[in-house]
Amino acid sequence: MPGMDVTYIGSGPYCYANSLAMLLGGEAPPPAVIEVLTGSPYGMELIGGRLPLFDPFGWDPEIGLDAAIGLLGWECERVDGGTAAEALDRLRRAVAAGPVLAGPLEMGLLAFQPGSGKAVGADHYLVVLEVGDGTVLVHDPQGYPYATLSVDAFAEAWRGESVAYLDRPFRMRHRFVRRERVGPEEALRRSLPAGLAWLGGRTDVAVPPGTLGQAEAAERTAELVEAGLDPEIRGLWEAFAVRVGARRLNDLAACLSSLGLDAGAAVAAEQARIVGGLQGPLVAGDDVAVAAGLRRLAPTYERLRAVLSR
Repeated sequence: MPGMDVTYIGSGPYCYANSLAMLLGGEAPPPAVIEVLTGSPYGMELIGGRLPLFDPFGWDPEIGLDAAIGLLGWECERVDGGTAAEALDRLRRAVAAGPVLAGPLEMGLLAFQPGSGKAVGADHYLVVLEVGDGTVLVHDPQGYPYATLSVDAFAEAWRGESVAYLDRPFRMRHRFVRRERVGPEEALRRSLPAGLAWLGGRTDVAVPPGTLGQAEAAERTAELVEAGLDPEIRGLWEAFAVRVGARRLNDLAACLSSLGLDAGAAVAAEQARIVGGLQGPLVAGDDVAVAAGLRRLAPTYERLRAVLSR
């Protein structure tokens, strides 16, 4: 298929993959590999029958981030909970020994980002570099290196009250230690069983009632689009969900190709093209085209599972 041999490189909302790459430094694989190791490209879900996202049934970034860290041969300390004062004290002590991966946070409350000031339910990860008496210094992979905000503002964002999958506030990861040297190719090979499990529909993950996965999620989302997509969902899709979904699949195609899994790479590349192709019709309000694209996407998840199972 023309254009399928060009892998996308550019901006995109890969906050936890970029943050982890910063923490691991020169020993980190490309963020594209980290993203695939999280398992995020292996499916689609319709959370609670309402919120459609291009990630697997029951998956969330916390599950994915822990998976990627382990697959790459690293371990770290993950801590959370307590009051804001206790969390800031922990963070202050931790950054004295090195950078800290913080998140999920509420992106809408990061005061240095234009248009911020209100919680919007947008989860985010970043790297904390310093905590002073009154300010926090961060590398925000959204495009803000060495950004600062007040300690109180950071704590409010870090609390993450609006992040649906966060069960305890003020989560951070630090003290990264490499327990095994695992190269990107080996890590990707080790990740394939988990990818197949996501595609097959894992039953060991908790999901809200009414949540659908894979083909069922795509088909039902097409029906929601035809009935009139909720404006809030449409805004999320236009700004985030479609472009991150297409990029994940594009990176999955490249990673599968690097392993010689050409049949799987071809299906993932087809998925990337379908999902990326939703952006224009979505913004233009061509819901007939959006629904048609989702129905083309629906059977590709089982096709990908079948070719990767061989």
